[in-house]
Amino acid sequence: MELPPFSPTTGASGILSEAELTRRFGGPDFWALEPGITFLNHGAFGSCPRPVLARQRALQEQCERQPVRFFVEEFERLWDAARAALADFVGARPENLVFVRNATEGVNILLRAFPLAEGDEVLVTDHEYNACRNALDQVAAERGARVRVVSLPFPLSGPAEVLERVQQGIGPRTRLALLDHVTSPTGLVLPVEDLVRTLGERGVEVIVDGAHGPGLVPLALERLGAFGYAGNCHKWLCAPKGAGMLYVRPDVQHRVRPLIISHGANSPRTDRSRFLLEFGWMGTMDPSPWLCVPEAVQTLATLVPGGWPALQVRNRALALRARRFLCEQLDLELPVPDAMLAAMAALPLPKSTPDEVRAIHHGLDPLRDWLWQRYRIEVPVFPWPRPPHRVLRISAHLYNAWPDYERLTEALLQWRKERPSQC
Repeated sequence: MELPPFSPTTGASGILSEAELTRRFGGPDFWALEPGITFLNHGAFGSCPRPVLARQRALQEQCERQPVRFFVEEFERLWDAARAALADFVGARPENLVFVRNATEGVNILLRAFPLAEGDEVLVTDHEYNACRNALDQVAAERGARVRVVSLPFPLSGPAEVLERVQQGIGPRTRLALLDHVTSPTGLVLPVEDLVRTLGERGVEVIVDGAHGPGLVPLALERLGAFGYAGNCHKWLCAPKGAGMLYVRPDVQHRVRPLIISHGANSPRTDRSRFLLEFGWMGTMDPSPWLCVPEAVQTLATLVPGGWPALQVRNRALALRARRFLCEQLDLELPVPDAMLAAMAALPLPKSTPDEVRAIHHGLDPLRDWLWQRYRIEVPVFPWPRPPHRVLRISAHLYNAWPDYERLTEALLQWRKERPSQC
């Protein structure tokens, strides 16, 4: 995905300057983020704009005014409209798309739907998100299947190396691959279109863990041809937390059932597919995050002239510029080419000391805590692929501006000065 360079004076659109973007859409009047912090971790849980949160509150109040009317008479219409809006955004047909709470739930559903037999093999890379890897390991163990891990180096030369290594990992019993669209610890945009096509030619189906996909990169899910694609709407699409999506290819929908079996399992209705009936009602819950997805799509589309394509260009260009600046200032090599990145990028840092390894908490390196406590900078530092190795991952969205990355750079230079033995 080749995108034009970023200009800090004209902005990605050529119409609004970066200063104007920040003034209009970067502050607490638009985002609910705590004032005074430098938030460079949109890739973790996203951030929801205030207009979308207002829509969520309105939907919740609509429900509570007359809950029976809402769930019995109004919900399905709203659910269908939200699915249609999201389907249009991700290049899918509405009848092939349903909502789940998050991508991890979607991956669990797809893994359990695939007919693995004893002795079969499932392919996964060593960049896979830990939660989804755990789900894969459990399903494989239950079925007597083997997990075959493909190692992707970091630094990495480019998409061709990913394709080559994955192809080399295919064995005679490989039937399925679980692949990230965008890797969580390293922020790599994998060539999923080429991977799905190449693996399909070898008789291997692909489940795509697209946790970061919606809103971060352009999607065309019908054309992709994967067995299924699970994504989050609360990350780059900026919907409320609890909004995830699940696309399932039509010819395999009869295999796919929700983790919660409810009334749809024996519904006598014939006006829609069993797939939609089962996912359309999984028990009483707050569906407002799902129903806010159209508001999130529309709200973000109006912020930058040129809509979502221009927004994605702007965010990506800012992340690439920041990555290059950080590497220059910290004397680091660029670990991957620009072509493998969107609006998120990871940098390998000097190894952790033994004391820092012992201080790893909730899967994050203590440097993350140091940056937050000292500078109020929220940015993840992962012990990856395993301690003492570690990476720092930056993100860029509309509330971010160039001074955020200058501040991070100054903080890291100070950290290096205070810890000369690590550099």
